[in-house]
Amino acid sequence: MPSIVFASPKGGAGKSTSAVVLACELARRGAAVTIIDADPNRPVSAWARRPGRPEGLEVIADVTEETVIDAIEGAAARVPFVIVDLEGTASLTVAYAISRADLVVIPSQGSQLDAAEAAKAIRLIRQQEKAFARRIPHAVLFTRTSAAIRPRTLQHIRSEFDAHGVPALQTQMHEREAFRAIFSFGGTVDGLNPGQVSGLEGAVRNARAFAAEVVAMLRPAQPSGIPAESMA
Repeated sequence: MPSIVFASPKGGAGKSTSAVVLACELARRGAAVTIIDADPNRPVSAWARRPGRPEGLEVIADVTEETVIDAIEGAAARVPFVIVDLEGTASLTVAYAISRADLVVIPSQGSQLDAAEAAKAIRLIRQQEKAFARRIPHAVLFTRTSAAIRPRTLQHIRSEFDAHGVPALQTQMHEREAFRAIFSFGGTVDGLNPGQVSGLEGAVRNARAFAAEVVAMLRPAQPSGIPAESMA
């Protein structure tokens, strides 16, 4: 079953947030999901200890470079979707996880600095492709962007990626209070109290569009339990 790996050498790029939002949206649609929390800071595990974690979504922590491959393969044998949240560095754990990925999502903020870090992640993916003689699908996910403004810097970075054949998701993870709030209150974006969190409807639409695009990218390996059209 598909394994989706969130990787970036840069801390704070939005890996954990994007991983949890995606996992919750898949679980909301009835899919069993396992998140492997391979970040030593354990942000996903901290979220999972709060109330509101969806039924059918488990979190596995205490993963090391010696156990990460077994953890991914074991989870993939049990559930339709495996999501791996990695540390913000280039390590053997990151390389091993990438080698088992059906899709690598590379979160990147819309700055030249982050774009350079995303390029490092892509180089690591290509190294794993050579080492294991297999294509590893990947795409950049722009994070913490504005829903209303398209900065020239971001447009320039996207055009540079296009020119170099670097795929990027059309959906961006916008800067949303709701995406931060789930790590404070627990649960899912659509389970938050609209009286406590502003812009909730926009965050829910953003999360669903992101999950739908990821599922569409995985369609050749799509688990039969969650058709792509149900993500709308």
